[in-house]
Amino acid sequence: QVQPVESGGGLVQPGGSLRLSCRCSGLIYSIGVMGWYRQAPGKQRELVANIDRQGITNSADSVKGRFTISRDNAKNTVYLQMDSLKPEDTAIYYCKAVHWGLDYWGQGTQVTVSS
Repeated sequence: QVQPVESGGGLVQPGGSLRLSCRCSGLIYSIGVMGWYRQAPGKQRELVANIDRQGITNSADSVKGRFTISRDNAKNTVYLQMDSLKPEDTAIYYCKAVHWGLDYWGQGTQVTVSS
């Protein structure tokens, strides 16, 4: 079983930066797509960005040019570098890993952008 564990959330001022990490533990041969989702209060969970094993990425229009997703396959870890943060980026950020066709979710990390 795969267990993603997120870290790196917190409180930051508008225009600031944060870097999220998600490391997957467990008996893992290889993880497929890894991604970040977020859910703000009263809203549905939405895709922020994802990346496959070859490094091909996909991201939401709202974060293009500000957020960068990357991964380290040897460490089963995915990262999300968030720059130029805005108050509307405030949400719980969840990591998802796909392994043998199954989705595994982390417990989430809170990101708050406020002055």
